[in-house]
Amino acid sequence: MTHKIDALVIGAGVAGLYQLHQLREMGLAVHGVDAASDVGGTWYWNRYPGARFDSESYIYQYLFDETLYKDWTWSERFPAQPEIERWMHYVADRLDLRKDFTFSSRVTRAVYGEDTGRWTVETDTGDVYDTQFLVSCSGMLSAPLTDRFPGQDRFEGRIVHTALYPKEGLDLEGKRVGVIGIGATGIQVIQTIAPVVDTLTVFVRTPQYVLPMKNPKYGPDDAATYKARWNELTSNLPNTFTGFEYDFEHVWADCTPEQRRAILEENFADGSLKLWLASFSEVFFDEEVSKEISAFVRQKMEARLKDPKLIDILVPKQSDFGFGTHRVPLETNYLEVYLQDNVEAVPVRDNPIAEIVPEGVKLEDGTVYPLDVIVMAVGFDAGSGALSRIDIRGRGGMTLKDEWEKDIRTTLGMQKHGFPNLFMAGAPLAPSAALCNMTTCLQQQTEWIADCIKAMRARGVTVIEPTAEGEDAWVQHHDETANATLIAKTDSWYNGANVAGKPRRVLSYTGGVGTYRARCQEIAEKGYEGFALTGAPETAEPAE
Repeated sequence: MTHKIDALVIGAGVAGLYQLHQLREMGLAVHGVDAASDVGGTWYWNRYPGARFDSESYIYQYLFDETLYKDWTWSERFPAQPEIERWMHYVADRLDLRKDFTFSSRVTRAVYGEDTGRWTVETDTGDVYDTQFLVSCSGMLSAPLTDRFPGQDRFEGRIVHTALYPKEGLDLEGKRVGVIGIGATGIQVIQTIAPVVDTLTVFVRTPQYVLPMKNPKYGPDDAATYKARWNELTSNLPNTFTGFEYDFEHVWADCTPEQRRAILEENFADGSLKLWLASFSEVFFDEEVSKEISAFVRQKMEARLKDPKLIDILVPKQSDFGFGTHRVPLETNYLEVYLQDNVEAVPVRDNPIAEIVPEGVKLEDGTVYPLDVIVMAVGFDAGSGALSRIDIRGRGGMTLKDEWEKDIRTTLGMQKHGFPNLFMAGAPLAPSAALCNMTTCLQQQTEWIADCIKAMRARGVTVIEPTAEGEDAWVQHHDETANATLIAKTDSWYNGANVAGKPRRVLSYTGGVGTYRARCQEIAEKGYEGFALTGAPETAEPAE
């Protein structure tokens, strides 16, 4: 069946729910599609043991409606997945959003018609949508890397990827469990299941800098306090460097060694990401500053581990990478887990995993670790992966997958030259690709998209597409900004290094959330400078 609509939204997560709400409020005929059976986005799929916020709960919220904000109360500073999923349901119910979504339906193909200026979108359930605008809110970390090792299909136990963890859960009590990967997700799993399993074998390739989480429970007074900050948060969050409530306040060169240490200690003691995102911005740019702050974090980690062998396996060396150039995980007694008798850390950088055999994990030297369950915390094809897995065809039959296999380019991380009327939130070359409190950035992007469509309708134009020159200018600015950072010099998913053959480019805009917001606003105020706005192809007007 073909449905003719004004806009189709892919995804029912933080971005998709708000985007559909905005477009519907404008009077558009809009519909949403999601592969999940209900709303939630990342908080639907990532239900592995230990999954929780590492943004403070009171800032990971929608800020467009004061009543919507204040009528929900969080139970703690960094809530776990079940509570977050309940919040998503609360939003969907309050705004009556489910009626305009089709769930358990995955978009498989989208083709732009140059003769009509419209998209034809197909799903795996047989629905076809004829839509003027296609808006992807499919997520920046929603394309899990599942098939990572030879022999996975021969394993006689159970293999689960953290992003595809079974809704009914897994009984791990008394089991021999292996966890592959110690990024933010792997760490949450490890610290949560260690007390339950019989044995836990953690395969460690890249050690991580970690920060301890302080997660107090919230009573009525705490909730009243953060709700009273509504005006402060709505004005502050969109303009900080990373969309968090805190921002960089100190300049390294202006401080004495004693002052620097005191600032680091104060931020570390906050039990949040503040040390990373609000101590010294030079940690992202200056190798000497990076060395000193990295040494500070290593000292904190080493003091907890004590065992030289564990320190060698689990604590990064400066020659590996500097603190903050990888995603920084928050943890709760994660390092102490390795001091338990039932937990073993197995280094696999120099002796990598060769294959999965029927009984467990086999290393290159032939060692086999027998296991009942393997938890794959091996990451995602970040930023570009979700859309690359859909057959999206723009002008002249060009495919987005082919274009991004050559070079990952966008304009503002919200559109792509050659793909008219395709909007994206959480795509490459915007802060939301990695370096942002996600609700802050996704709200800004979906609001910009909604305002753009509103401006098009007011001007009587039907098609918008970045010009080649406009895209070149944004990519050049993005690269100049990113390449000034140490992130660009460090292999990680931040620049696609975790996916073989992926073009290398820092995925996230690193100029700051407030700067990005101002630039987007400036472009809109200049009549969408760098974009071609036209009528339907048969009545095309010159682009302004």
